[in-house]
Formats: sequence, C-alpha cells, structure tokens
Amino acid sequence: MVHTALLGMVLLAEGGLWARLEPYLNYPGFEAWKFINLAIFVGLLLFILFRKARLGDAFRARREGIKDELERARKERDAALEKLKEVEGRLAALDTEVTAIKERSEREAAAERARIAQSTTEEISKITAQAQRDIENAGKLAKNELRRFAAEQSVNLAEQVIRRNLRPEDDARLINQNIDELGAAR
Repeated sequence: MVHTALLGMVLLAEGGLWARLEPYLNYPGFEAWKFINLAIFVGLLLFILFRKARLGDAFRARREGIKDELERARKERDAALEKLKEVEGRLAALDTEVTAIKERSEREAAAERARIAQSTTEEISKITAQAQRDIENAGKLAKNELRRFAAEQSVNLAEQVIRRNLRPEDDARLINQNIDELGAAR
C-alpha cells in the first residue's frame, strides 16, 4: 500500500514524471494506460496465484510427480529394452540351436543308415551261411539217401540175380556152410 501511495505522489507532482510522460501516454492508438492496467492486473494475478493460492507448491508437487513418472517410465523402458535384448538373444540362440538339432539329426540318421546297412549285411551273411549249411546238409542227406537206395537196389538186384542163378543144391550147400561157421564160432 505504501508503495502505491508513493508511486501516486511521484506521478502526480507538478512537473513530475507524469507531466513529462503525458504526451506519450495519450498517443492515439497507443494509450499507455491500457498497458499499465494490464501490468497491474498481471502482477496482482501472479501475486494471488503464487502467494495466496499456493500454486507454487502445487506446481512443485506436479513437477516432482512428473519427474517421478518420467523416471518410472525410463526404468520401464530400460526393463523393456533389456527384455527385448534377452528375447533377441534367445531368438539368435534358437536359430543356432535349430541348426545344431538339424545337424545332429542328420548325423544320427546317417549313423542309423550305416547301422541298418551293417545289420542287413550281417543278417545276409548269417542267412547265406545258414542256407549254405542247409544245402550241404540236404546234399549229405540226399547222398546218404542215394547210397541207401543204391545199396537197396544193389541188394535187390543181387538177390534177383542169385535167385535166378541159385540152384537148390547150391542153396543147401550155402546153408550147411553157414551152419558150420556158426558152430565153429561158438
């Protein structure tokens, strides 16, 4: 209040500041009183807002809230970027893992083919050996059968020849000779 009264006295004094500024203050279209009025209004408004309404504290609290939110958002962004890097690392590892699995499965398939081929070769060898033994056994059996048949046929043929050529006196003589041999053997 005191400031306003002093300002009024300085401005109203004769030959004072008001008298010197009056031609400029009343310039048509410029009208300095509008600017002075605006400055007073803005000053009062700022005084009321910052001193009486405690908007400064509200603005500070809001600024701190915004800072906190920005910090939280930065941390969330950093965490998301870290997760992204982790996922990208997993994806890169996944590609190498898929390649490794393919290579391992190809090696296993080749080893399995080789094992099956080896097993097949061994089985063929076993079957061939068994077939060879069966053929040899069948040949021996056939030879024995043929010998037996030939022996039977020879005996039959000899019997027929003997029956044809054996006379009753020869038969009696052979019987006596066999009886004598049996008697001597005892």
